[in-house]
Amino acid sequence: MRAVVLNAPNDFSPADVPRPAAGPGELLLEMKKAAICGTDMRILAGTKTKGVRYPSVIGHEMCGVISEVGENVTGFQVGDKASIANVIPCGSCPACLEGRENACMNRKAIGYEFDGGFAEYVLIPEIAITSGNVIKLPEEVSFTAGALIEPLACCIRGLKNAGTGFNDTVLIVGAGPIGLMHMQLSKISGAKQVIISEPNEMRRQIALELGADKVVDPTAEDLEKIVKDATGGMGVDIIIMAIGVPALVNSTLKLCKKGGTVNLFAGFAGTGESTIEVNTIHYNEINMNGSTAYKRKDYLEAADMVIGGRINLDKIATHTFKIDEFWEAYELCKSGKGLKVMIEP
Repeated sequence: MRAVVLNAPNDFSPADVPRPAAGPGELLLEMKKAAICGTDMRILAGTKTKGVRYPSVIGHEMCGVISEVGENVTGFQVGDKASIANVIPCGSCPACLEGRENACMNRKAIGYEFDGGFAEYVLIPEIAITSGNVIKLPEEVSFTAGALIEPLACCIRGLKNAGTGFNDTVLIVGAGPIGLMHMQLSKISGAKQVIISEPNEMRRQIALELGADKVVDPTAEDLEKIVKDATGGMGVDIIIMAIGVPALVNSTLKLCKKGGTVNLFAGFAGTGESTIEVNTIHYNEINMNGSTAYKRKDYLEAADMVIGGRINLDKIATHTFKIDEFWEAYELCKSGKGLKVMIEP
């Protein structure tokens, strides 16, 4: 079969590899759509190496059709459409026992310890099946939306950490795929006003089409003035930083109201170090938090939203490439000219 093999940082290419077979307790997924994530981009470039194997097949946002059912596997049959919650918590470490399985200290993941979605077929290990990480989907859910349940689950975790709720004014910094998911989730959660800060015109337009109340080009407009005008000088209730630019953290903090919350959702470039005027946090009693991965409950809630048609993920996918066109897809992601870039066999 064809797969994108990562041999080392900046050393990856489509290649022929043996097609796996489902052994006892396993499933074989015929991949139909897999999305390139910002984390994948950092892995490919070598700026993220923790937990990465060489050689391996990465890719953790995927959806496909079950093509083989191993012995002793129940509840699944050949032909089932399925998406995969790739993060598998151990259930027994201190983080899991405190209810933070998304931050599991011993977690395993498809696309890391197990080969991932940038391949024609993906072997789903027994541990993922018994943990409830394989979700069957109805026929009407597109393979694209099915693959994007995974990042949506991450955004649901971030939304819960931020505490977005009824009548809030929300500022989302960045209208990439993650920012656009956060924007839709904020509206669903009852936010009265969602402001998007994004320099890319195409992304601003899609944000408007998906329901943003205001879009701002921070390179040409005064974001601080627009926020203050929209909030009667108070600042916003919730800020979601959906792009990982350390230099923006300090100026963004100043747009939050007293007692508001700033969620540093994105993985930040480099070491993530940022200079912050801590008195902004101190005197304004601003709450700051982060968000990592998702709990299985978040994934199930994300799948339920997609199955119920309550969120538009298909519009976030702008380009699709074959496995053998992966380099072209990678360069498009680097350029920032698209949104979600999908890979298919």
